[in-house]
Amino acid sequence: MVTDKLTLLEAVNLALHRAMAEDENVVVLGEDVGVNGGVFRATLGLRDSFGFKRVIDSPLAENMLVGLTVGMAAQGLKPVVEIQFMGFIYAAMEQLVSHASRLRNRTRGRLSCPMVLRTPMGAGIRAPEHHSEATEAMFTHIPGVRVLVPSSPARAYGLLLAAIDDPDPVIFLEPTRLYRMNPQTLLDDGQRLPLDSCFTLREGSDLTLISWGASVLESLEAAEALSEQGVEAEVIDVACLKPLDMATLEASVRKTGRCVIVHEAPRSGGLGGEIAASLYERVLLDLQAPIQRVTAPDIPPPLYRLEQLYLPSVEDILHACDQVLHFA
Repeated sequence: MVTDKLTLLEAVNLALHRAMAEDENVVVLGEDVGVNGGVFRATLGLRDSFGFKRVIDSPLAENMLVGLTVGMAAQGLKPVVEIQFMGFIYAAMEQLVSHASRLRNRTRGRLSCPMVLRTPMGAGIRAPEHHSEATEAMFTHIPGVRVLVPSSPARAYGLLLAAIDDPDPVIFLEPTRLYRMNPQTLLDDGQRLPLDSCFTLREGSDLTLISWGASVLESLEAAEALSEQGVEAEVIDVACLKPLDMATLEASVRKTGRCVIVHEAPRSGGLGGEIAASLYERVLLDLQAPIQRVTAPDIPPPLYRLEQLYLPSVEDILHACDQVLHFA
């Protein structure tokens, strides 16, 4: 069925409805996900459709919540747990690092942990402290966990359905700034997207722009501005941050010879550094300029008056592109 234009938030809701209708083992739990439909209303209507036994409101206790999710997953359910904001995940890191990610290895394959942890990520909505984090690199460092970040309604729908099918834990990060931006028509056909692939959003031959999450929006805008100057930039949405689809990234940078990596997270220890290092190992002799990174500074996300200075802008990306295009 072709839907009306849906936002990323509505696409998440649609995917949850379909997954729960297809498989009675899929359950949703989290703080306010039932009666209120979640803090952003991503789970709106689920309790009416599937009942309180499958859509479970929890106390304000993230460590307990994710621990409960691990236990449910180990016993055959497919729990999808919502953490209200990325900055609230840290209380549950013990469960993610020490249990969810290790269950298959610890039991030599006897048990798996088919859980999905959903949470909004990133700044740009004028939220207070701990509501605007972008610490995705922290999770990519955990063996046994897959990390996904959709940047459009279609990718949110297809990737979330695939994540729920995955037999191992998935961290599903939803860019808060994109929740209600750029709606698009979807085909509600249950089609899953590949979990370990980048998406090439724009073809180009002069340089490669690599990004994910909300920063894909600025990367596409920068590519459009470059096109007006006669420069064709290839734009790649990484989407699956762990494991990385290095084959797609390598092929693009080998073709263009220039690369700019854009992410909202702070620079030090950011995933952009890992991607750059991996590209240097593979395509060093094909590069015509050093790889540039455009990131947030190494400070906590500021309050809303300074948010736009904190987030990587189109102008920042264009400046980095100018550096790689005119490197001598």
